[in-house]
Amino acid sequence: MTAPPAPSPPPEAPTRWIGSTCLGGDWQMAIDAWLLEGPAPAFRLYRWSRPTLSLGWHQRRLEPHWWDLWRQGRIDLVRRPSGGRAVLHGTDLTYALVWPRPQGTRSEAYGRALTWLVEAFAAMDLPLHGGRQAASLQRSSCFATSTVADLVHASGAKRVGSAQLWRGGHLLQHGSIQLDPCPALWRQVFGVDPPDLDPLPLAGIALEEHLLRSAARWLPWPTDSDGCGEGRPSALPPLTPLAGEELAAIAPLLARYRLTESVSGETSPELTMPRAT
Repeated sequence: MTAPPAPSPPPEAPTRWIGSTCLGGDWQMAIDAWLLEGPAPAFRLYRWSRPTLSLGWHQRRLEPHWWDLWRQGRIDLVRRPSGGRAVLHGTDLTYALVWPRPQGTRSEAYGRALTWLVEAFAAMDLPLHGGRQAASLQRSSCFATSTVADLVHASGAKRVGSAQLWRGGHLLQHGSIQLDPCPALWRQVFGVDPPDLDPLPLAGIALEEHLLRSAARWLPWPTDSDGCGEGRPSALPPLTPLAGEELAAIAPLLARYRLTESVSGETSPELTMPRAT
């Protein structure tokens, strides 16, 4: 008897493009972790409703004065599901992408996942290239070094810092696109000046749409066209909001990403998250 044909692999789930939000840090982090649990590629841009310092999941070096700033109401403190060092949010634009089963090494995944940003900034005549420094556990700030996970200008000024979380072969990549960092707050948090960045020719919705078009064209996810880049149109992808029932499912995760201060002055993070990189 002839053996029955092997079953066809399940079709790739379509990419989910989520509309921009401006929320507190605990919500933004919980949403991204929740998206990683789903079967589909996903991408979103978002902003932060308050100045917020996000710490990498395994970052244990917290500067004592960060708690002082938190008590004074100057900043919020959250822990990201992804790795890396501390990032000051509030005047940046953050991206999150969920990429099921990327191939190659983690360094290669960074390169492929950052192409859309390189192309988007090149189109604004502000070229970027990958960082070349080694990662440092001695630096508390993500923007103090420029590694393969980062994008810098020719001047050396770091525009984008990124970090990853891998779970079950799937990737969540976070990135902070610095727009116009506040020098006073940056110095209060990190004790140094922020990166010396040229202003962008686009702002607000126009900037977000420009970045979304580039992401839709260059991100290495399955599409109806072969390949990526030149084979895709420069069109704005269809954006969908998170539904009420989805937000209800995300809400129980909020406490996992909030930082609390124990009696000893140390943080008390949840310890149930998988290893981040």
